[in-house]
Amino acid sequence: MPTPSMEDYIEQIYLLIEGKGYARVSDIAESLSVHPSSVTKMVQKLDKDEYLVYEKYRGLSLTPKGNKIGKRLVYRHELLEQLLKIIGVKEENIYDDVEGIEHHLSWDSIDRIGDLVQFFEEDPGRMEALRLIQKQNEE
Repeated sequence: MPTPSMEDYIEQIYLLIEGKGYARVSDIAESLSVHPSSVTKMVQKLDKDEYLVYEKYRGLSLTPKGNKIGKRLVYRHELLEQLLKIIGVKEENIYDDVEGIEHHLSWDSIDRIGDLVQFFEEDPGRMEALRLIQKQNEE
């Protein structure tokens, strides 16, 4: 199982490949606000652990294992963003809050959060009831 730091890299590499068709060390460094040398070290570790294939000066690609985990990590991030929006967290806090909690939840918890998000999204009346409760609590 990847460490939280490895997860951040895999997630970012997955997003870059999905968006641009490729992920370069410089792109990863920029998106994670780290030095390229740090990216190179992590990419070598991810290559060793078979999450990706890295060829110096030629680029990298996710293995099926890395791609599967990357997709799951992006799902987790997006799901937590949805949950925080549903419960009324201010937009400007959502990204940092998700970054702070996403590595500390089990996949079982993520699955249950998915069920909860689906419950609210299936019926707009449930969302409205939640908004009314939130409004009452603010008063």
